[in-house]
Amino acid sequence: MKKSLAIRGKNFDWGHRTYVMGVLNVTPDSFSDGGEFQTVSAAIIRSIEMVAAGVDIIDIGGESTKPGAIPVDAATEIGRVIPVIAAIRQHPTIGEIPISIDTTKSIVAEAAIGAGADIINDVSGGEFDSQMFELVAQLGVPYVMMHMRGTPATMQQMTDYQDIVAEIIAFFETQIDRAIQCGVDRSQIIIDPGIGFAKTYQQSIQLIRQLSKFQVLELPLLVGVSRKSFIGKILNQPDPNQRLWGTAAACCAAIANGADILRVHDVAEMVDVSRVADVMWRKS
Repeated sequence: MKKSLAIRGKNFDWGHRTYVMGVLNVTPDSFSDGGEFQTVSAAIIRSIEMVAAGVDIIDIGGESTKPGAIPVDAATEIGRVIPVIAAIRQHPTIGEIPISIDTTKSIVAEAAIGAGADIINDVSGGEFDSQMFELVAQLGVPYVMMHMRGTPATMQQMTDYQDIVAEIIAFFETQIDRAIQCGVDRSQIIIDPGIGFAKTYQQSIQLIRQLSKFQVLELPLLVGVSRKSFIGKILNQPDPNQRLWGTAAACCAAIANGADILRVHDVAEMVDVSRVADVMWRKS
């Protein structure tokens, strides 16, 4: 049984509805919105829009994880994300929105939580930084553990699986055990199968179809399909910003198969998708 989480006074009651995490990339090179929200003022305007649209969590990232992305150092990442987190927290109308920090570095995560973030969203699942699990345990914050092989620069050459779902579940079991041994509370862990991260077009589709198999872990499930390349391949649409309706279809499929949180760029539209899909697929 998944345990509910209270984050900044907001109760996340898993299984009753879909929660929407809005993407706020404060980077120059993210795959679909790089450079749009690099200034604090632009980031605040976007945050206000997302809160008005019904977002549940704002996910702030200062380093691109697109295929082939070039890593940045911790100081650069901190310089990008901390002013935005601080500005949101000081804002009179959106200051209480839950914030996640999208980082693989414990030093960035610690600085972000200190500035007012609430959740650590780690695309490496704890593999890039040996101090990450100890930090999560020390801070006692929710932690999103994503599956990926290799690094953003190499991951698309690491897509050879015998049984992709079983291998990802095995990865989670190993990493969850490691986290618990470091003192992380299991009820604080959220899992993300990493659609598109070291997965081919066909594997991404297979994972969405088989999301229900991750229920064996009895943890909340975050799914990020927004504007991703597998949608572009289906639609023959190279422009990520023209994949809105494909994203909507993929989000609906994810909800039907057990997603608890959707990480999206197009918040208003996916909030509507979630509300309708919840009525269709979730028991009232």
